[in-house]
Amino acid sequence: MEGLAGRIILVWGFKRAVLTILAGAIGVLALAPIGFFAAMFVSFTLLVWLMDGAAASPDSGYLGRLWPSFLTGWLFGFGYFVAGLWWLGHALMIDAEEFAWALPLALIGLPAVLAIFYGLATVIARLFWSDGMGRIAALALGFGLAEWLRSFAFTGFPWNAIGYGAMPVPLMMQSAHLIGTLGVTALAVFAFSAPALLGTRQGAIPGLSLAALLFAGHLGYGAYALSRPEAPVAAGPQPVVRIVQPAIDQSDKMDSAADREAIFEKHLSLSVQPAKQGGKRPDIIVWPETAIPFLITDNKDALSRIADTLDDDQILIAGAVRAEDMGPGAAPRYYNSIYVIDGRGQIIGASDKVHLVPFGEYLPFEPFFRRLGIENIVEMPGGFSAAASRSLLSMPNGLKLYPLICYEIIFPNEMSPQIADAGAILNVTNDAWFGDTPGPYQHFLQARVTAVEYGLPLIRSANTGISAFVDARGRVISGVDFNQQGFVDATLSSATFSRSDASSRSTYFWLLLGALGLISLISRVGFISRMN
Repeated sequence: MEGLAGRIILVWGFKRAVLTILAGAIGVLALAPIGFFAAMFVSFTLLVWLMDGAAASPDSGYLGRLWPSFLTGWLFGFGYFVAGLWWLGHALMIDAEEFAWALPLALIGLPAVLAIFYGLATVIARLFWSDGMGRIAALALGFGLAEWLRSFAFTGFPWNAIGYGAMPVPLMMQSAHLIGTLGVTALAVFAFSAPALLGTRQGAIPGLSLAALLFAGHLGYGAYALSRPEAPVAAGPQPVVRIVQPAIDQSDKMDSAADREAIFEKHLSLSVQPAKQGGKRPDIIVWPETAIPFLITDNKDALSRIADTLDDDQILIAGAVRAEDMGPGAAPRYYNSIYVIDGRGQIIGASDKVHLVPFGEYLPFEPFFRRLGIENIVEMPGGFSAAASRSLLSMPNGLKLYPLICYEIIFPNEMSPQIADAGAILNVTNDAWFGDTPGPYQHFLQARVTAVEYGLPLIRSANTGISAFVDARGRVISGVDFNQQGFVDATLSSATFSRSDASSRSTYFWLLLGALGLISLISRVGFISRMN
């Protein structure tokens, strides 16, 4: 190991750049759909050694001395995000004539921007860098802060946070309930980086011991949490919920009115299929994001068709576009919404999307980009508007659902205090934009981790999948496989895991960063003393 570490530390120039990008790309093997978490040990061990060799010229100024570390982190992040997000280009190719020009921005531009956060992580680490265990604590501190910043800066995009690589299965998800995904990320980077200590020997015994203890605690708490009995279920009958997965290709949703009518009828047909194996008729039926392919409030026949399809006591929850009239002479506002429709065809509830996708659902700095001829990917005049707040969806039987549309479920800041009153999380999405790529699998894993964080069961309806019922510990109860047309019924248990609110997880996260910072600082001071 010492010989290998020495060669990597001394590698320079083009070879160093390629190796750093490769180190980041290797880490993606830990993410869904592969879930080979051991790849992260290779990835971060290489990063530590590359950071050891990220030396600047002695006569460089302050920023100049930090530049090699920033570049190392940026190259690492660039490899990680290119390998982990290349599938975003699939959405642009659905309407290739209009958006193929933007493919380099999705494949190269976005990863280049996101990699800046990892460049900042390694700069923070460099400020505390030493020659022992302290440097992997510094790296964990840097990545913890960088992922926290990435969760909200410039609207946020916390997709594929490093911590997800340490949570491929329910046994390894439970720590998120205590310290959140950000806390898991910080500790995971420490553990993933620990093998690098074998290459330099300095601090190997305490560093590897602490990393082993953290990893054992991660698995041990997972086993403990999965063995605990569920919280008591509320009294009374539990509703049977049907998730509909129509598996409609995204290009078909952009065709003629006749095609859109056929899509609507397909959803209705799947909704009225008899329950499998003599099961009970569903009380609640859930359709995915934008399942209703027209403005339902302008189509009274559609509401009549729903009323004809449902029994009087059934409820339909469906993704749709909602239009809001802004008065004479003003263009309407459009919202990506969820409607609750009763068996008589009446809309009895709705919730609008709060966190929109930049360049997908709205244009940031719209006047500037429109002058350049850049439009939204979603065909909607003026794009979507964001809701000011989120509304719980209340069912007639008293069940309250916390609604999250598409990628809202990966944002910790989208969980308002109202979630404490919810009996389950509802996530509707249309991952058909991403085709048969890792994207839908990554999205599903992150949704399951959110269920674990908040100790709530998850109802997830996705157009092409993966649709599933997930319990409060991230275990898939039943579902429909990716790209399969069908439905699945399940009795929704309101059983939850012990609740832990976001404020306590945030407190634990900052305490962890404080501990990592203290280890880094003590090691740095000792390192400087030895150098003098």
